[in-house]
Amino acid sequence: MAIRLFIDGAAGTTGLEIRERLQGRDEFDLIVLDDAQRKDESARRDALHAADIAILCLPDEAAKEAVKLAEGSGTRIIDASSAHRVAEGWTYGFPEIIGHGKIANARFVSNPGCYPTGFLALMAPLMERQLLPADWPYTVNAVSGYSGGGNALIERFESDPDIAFRAYGLQLGHKHLAEMQKYAGLAHPPVFSPSVIPAHRGMLVDIPLPLHALISKGRNDVGAELMMYYEDNPIISVSIADYPAEILLKRDAAPWDGMELFIERSKDGSQARLLARLDNLGKGASGAAIQNLNIMCGLPETTGLRL
Repeated sequence: MAIRLFIDGAAGTTGLEIRERLQGRDEFDLIVLDDAQRKDESARRDALHAADIAILCLPDEAAKEAVKLAEGSGTRIIDASSAHRVAEGWTYGFPEIIGHGKIANARFVSNPGCYPTGFLALMAPLMERQLLPADWPYTVNAVSGYSGGGNALIERFESDPDIAFRAYGLQLGHKHLAEMQKYAGLAHPPVFSPSVIPAHRGMLVDIPLPLHALISKGRNDVGAELMMYYEDNPIISVSIADYPAEILLKRDAAPWDGMELFIERSKDGSQARLLARLDNLGKGASGAAIQNLNIMCGLPETTGLRL
């Protein structure tokens, strides 16, 4: 029997990409609301209660309301918003870091943010193994395609060809910081410098490390440890030997649900940069939702992913 699936917010960027990844999959029976029903509370409540699993592709407050509408049902929920990423009772939906078993058995799963996906893929394994100190003042610089900002930012970039670069979060306190600190096990949130470039999709997360000031063990083991941690991982790859002269994000990049990690070192070993390249709409959003959906349904986790 097919699994009944409802995507609340299916008309948004993340929802549309999730539906594309579900095309041709007969494991799921998709509950679809027409344009008149999508914003009707009663219709949404009925759909949430009828579903075996619901994926929320909504703004934070709307996602919280959807969870309330689902009360009294046994529906399992994947929330793609940032509303529940550090909330009690929710499982953080990053299987490579949290563990596949926890997600498989969870009722409520919260997708990671796109920036934290790159940050945590690099930092969480190293912090877990105590190769880097928890109380260091880490910084993270990142650029993303404009699709990560939703319809308003998409329209702004596509209607104004003069925009070449957008720095934001200048007053600090970005909403992604809580999950970055919590799941990396940091004593303090990192100083986070996000920005947007005129490409529809794509993301690069860059963490500079002054290894000369950190524990000596970390100078030698950071790259090797990440390589071992993601050994045979079908979604995340690690490069520590072939140092690229440049890492590119392309305007016309195709949808992609993988992630590449790079460790760049200075010749004297005193400095390093940890970098993650991913698709903010793929492993950073829709691809992660599909991966979690597969795990929750006992299916191979890469089914339907674009790798």
